[in-house]
Amino acid sequence: MRRDRAGLPFLGSTSANPNSPVAGTHTPPPPSVGGCVGLSVVGRRETLAHNFLHRSAFLLRVSGGSPKRTALYASHLETDAKMVDFHGFELPIWFSSIQEEHLATRSAAGLFDVSHMGFFRFLGEGVRSWLSGIATQEYLNFASGRCGYTHFLDHDGRIIDDMIFAVKSDTEVLGVPNASMVEVMLDWFTNLLPEDASISIEDLSDKTSILALQGPSSSAILTEVLGEGNSVGRFRCKDIAANDLGIGGWIQGTGYTGEAGLEIFVQNRDAPGLWSALLEAGAVSGLVPVGLGARDTLRLEKGYLLSGQDFLWPGLGIEPDADLPGDFLARDTAETAVPYGLDIEHGFVGRNRVLASLESGARWEGLLCLDRGPSPRPGHAVLNGEGEAAETLGYVTSGGPSPSLERRGIAMAYLDGVEQGQEVWIQASPRRRVRARVCQPPFV
Repeated sequence: MRRDRAGLPFLGSTSANPNSPVAGTHTPPPPSVGGCVGLSVVGRRETLAHNFLHRSAFLLRVSGGSPKRTALYASHLETDAKMVDFHGFELPIWFSSIQEEHLATRSAAGLFDVSHMGFFRFLGEGVRSWLSGIATQEYLNFASGRCGYTHFLDHDGRIIDDMIFAVKSDTEVLGVPNASMVEVMLDWFTNLLPEDASISIEDLSDKTSILALQGPSSSAILTEVLGEGNSVGRFRCKDIAANDLGIGGWIQGTGYTGEAGLEIFVQNRDAPGLWSALLEAGAVSGLVPVGLGARDTLRLEKGYLLSGQDFLWPGLGIEPDADLPGDFLARDTAETAVPYGLDIEHGFVGRNRVLASLESGARWEGLLCLDRGPSPRPGHAVLNGEGEAAETLGYVTSGGPSPSLERRGIAMAYLDGVEQGQEVWIQASPRRRVRARVCQPPFV
């Protein structure tokens, strides 16, 4: 296997054939339309950043509290980015404002530094069968060149972490665990490896930079910088082909915004040059650098789970930042109601609880606020009425004002016994309940 000058096991050759066909089955992309409807909007960046900053203490407890810097740190300082500690990394929360960056990503394109995320390589004969046995997704349904989304559950069926994966070949699968869960997941996988040593795991997290180019113009911008053959469709993946920048790596048609987009994996030394080239080439199309604040509002509008906030594995021994009942966030895949991360027909660790939850129990539902008032926040109770006799149906896990709506509050909450379209009330402050409608995300 080729290595770069710094010793990084390289993902692929820069001479990969850009015309190679990509075949596969199953992997449906996340839905792009839904029952949550809104208008279009404004909001102060401080207000939008509230949830993000509120989680800082929790995230640093998980990561160990010693901030690191990505290969793009100097690039961020050059653009006067507002930096914060996040998952143990110093990363930009915004460059201009959360609202501007959010809307630019929806209408044109946004460029994100997500190098804090983990990056694993799973190798060996039978690696897809092995992963299928410990994941909610059936890897054997994914041909080479396809990506998917999965959960990994403990033996009691509770979600440990979620992960985007890419099948590179029958003997190689790549995966991106959440930043705070890299060590936890590496230990989990290692403990489940076959005794015959037929499967191995490489942790490439510290050697790899990840740039997420998201939005309607993302493919055209990447093609301008890296040339034809270096863009892929949604949930497709390939090696970076030969290009004028002379860089290699890996490209996936994935992201956390709900927009068409790409995630680009390169050696750390190549990240600053690629970052600058993309921003320069994309300026005419409206491309802007985007911080973690807008990344959070973008994912919320699409109803995407956030590890540690929308589910939290009890095995970490950490209390959620929000005021929630004990183990409220100890959830299984059925409860999250994610339609594209579960293949219930195959056997996997934790399957019995998922089967039981499919029959009954709480579901992660969208809430669109119908009244003006305080925005919904994690920990807010959701009730079935306005009066004193109203009963609690569940609690908000993610919420806030949406930059794409007319300052409307949106939220995701685990609720029991509700129906789509039903009106409920969110206890948005000690004295104020805000009326909301239960809906199926995405909100925009």
